[in-house]
Amino acid sequence: MTKKTISTIALLTALAAFGMSRTAALADDHPQDQPLVVGSDFGVAPWMVRGASGPEGFGVDLINEIRKKVSRPSVDIQDVNFSGLFAALFAKRIEFTVNPLNITKERSEKMLYTEPFFATGNGFLVRKGEKLANLDDLKGQILAVNRGTISDTWATQNSEKYGFEVQRYETFPDSVQAVITHRAFTALNEIPTTVYAASQNPAIEVGFKDFNGRNFGYAFRYGDEAYRDKVEGAIECLKQDGTMAKLYEKWYGEKPADGTALTTVYAGYGAPGFKGYDEKPHQLACN
Repeated sequence: MTKKTISTIALLTALAAFGMSRTAALADDHPQDQPLVVGSDFGVAPWMVRGASGPEGFGVDLINEIRKKVSRPSVDIQDVNFSGLFAALFAKRIEFTVNPLNITKERSEKMLYTEPFFATGNGFLVRKGEKLANLDDLKGQILAVNRGTISDTWATQNSEKYGFEVQRYETFPDSVQAVITHRAFTALNEIPTTVYAASQNPAIEVGFKDFNGRNFGYAFRYGDEAYRDKVEGAIECLKQDGTMAKLYEKWYGEKPADGTALTTVYAGYGAPGFKGYDEKPHQLACN
């Protein structure tokens, strides 16, 4: 047997082993006959909150629709504070994240994202009647954030520039309560979250919206590309058939804007422009 033949056999064996390892990983980490185990912070309304009979909200309806398309029997949503969410993902206590998670360059170095499916930005909640016309009005004020979130990152990076102090809380409702009780001037979170919170509480209002091009996506572990692609395929079908837009209108009370990530199907798999993106085109296989 020639060296070339031996090398060819070795390569084919390695490729076969790689294929089997990916199949085994799918079977071990994503068993088709078991509940789909995912993680989210339950304190972000109307994305996901604890209702009388379990979690409810936009994020709950969405993952249940995805569950049907990836043929899992049910969904087990683990309530995990945002500060512990990534540890739960890497420890394989959850299969992927289903909270409103911003896609960022830094995070994409460690986590594998789906394509964007929800546009957002900075929303600033204040007490009813308080003035917050722009970011300069934050000077000398106390700003409350949910610890470990992109809002926390923004506040840390901009506190000196705009002259405000940062207070950190474990949940979004805690940061809102800080505003209501005058411990903080404003609470910072995603625009849709703050809009909904203000609609539910007459004591607060959205003082300022800073749309900045951010988007949400689900996050997976690297090495889990096959299942990321499968879930993303379900997301794309829900965009195409209008389900995503209907869920948004149900929970946020308005139709999504034209061209939003809620309705746009992106080429390839993953978040364009970020690590983990696979630009190879694919055909939708919706059922």
